[in-house]
Amino acid sequence: MAKIGNIDLGECPLLLAPMEDVSDPPFRAMCKEHGADMMYTEFISSEGLIRNADKSVHKLDIYDNERPIGIQIFGDNIESMRVATEIAEQANPDLIDINYGCPVKKVVCKGAGAAILLDLPKMQAMTAEIVKATKLPVTVKTRLGWDEHNIKILEVAKRLQDVGVQALTIHARTRHQLYKGKADWTYITKVKEDPNIHIPIFGNGDIDSPETALEYRNTFGADGLMIGRAAIGYPWIFQEIKHYFQTGEKLLKPSIKERVRVCGLHLEKSIEWKGDKIGIFEMRPHYTNYFRGITNFKPFRARLVEGKSQSEVFEILEDIIDHEDELMSVEHCS
Repeated sequence: MAKIGNIDLGECPLLLAPMEDVSDPPFRAMCKEHGADMMYTEFISSEGLIRNADKSVHKLDIYDNERPIGIQIFGDNIESMRVATEIAEQANPDLIDINYGCPVKKVVCKGAGAAILLDLPKMQAMTAEIVKATKLPVTVKTRLGWDEHNIKILEVAKRLQDVGVQALTIHARTRHQLYKGKADWTYITKVKEDPNIHIPIFGNGDIDSPETALEYRNTFGADGLMIGRAAIGYPWIFQEIKHYFQTGEKLLKPSIKERVRVCGLHLEKSIEWKGDKIGIFEMRPHYTNYFRGITNFKPFRARLVEGKSQSEVFEILEDIIDHEDELMSVEHCS
């Protein structure tokens, strides 16, 4: 059973990864509806919170129906991270998560995200200050190491546990890999099986199907699985994995009507949270994923991307249902 503080997540929970420009409240609502057990906000800049920057503060929005949920923060300055933790706590999340894994150049070049893997004493000192600054459980998401020659994830886990971190999520790639190559979960097993490690260890990387989820759960022994890119435009991944865990059988892929329903609901919530213009604009990248694998869909996708109002997009979605017989899932049953 995976437990973070007083948060009981059950056996092998499924976590939604914090993804920049993806894991906002509208997207999280779709994943929660379809079985995500624990979710996180997009990562939030500590400096942005301290400056009261609108973009950073807006990301603090969380809702009771999302719980349990963690607010994830990042930064390179220890004092800024401490103050940001206090600000984030006021939003009343269930936990605070620290991003020590983002590989993106604009984050790493400032010494934040995965860059801190090059300075483990600073990582430990920063984490200790964050733990002291809040009454909430503190967790961390990180990577195996900077590159293949500097994989120190077991030392990282011990240092973080020593200063009070209550769970660790490991993306089983190095910073140098970015999102390429295969994630090496054998390192997650090494951490999990070390007798000195007592906190829950969650695994992340390459979980894109029920079969992979079951294989990784059984082979590598993580306490839970974090899903990222596979959930974009496809929140059904959570319920498919849970059903497969319980029965060994695969659910039918969502129908055209179901895809339209969830896509439309996502759009409604996006507009509600961001306003008409931005809400519609930021939904555009999701359309491809919601209807991925559907033959003859290209003309509808083009129309959806060009839609400029909520009513216009909903008319297109209704038109998709009207042409359901002409559209077919390449993998209707898999």
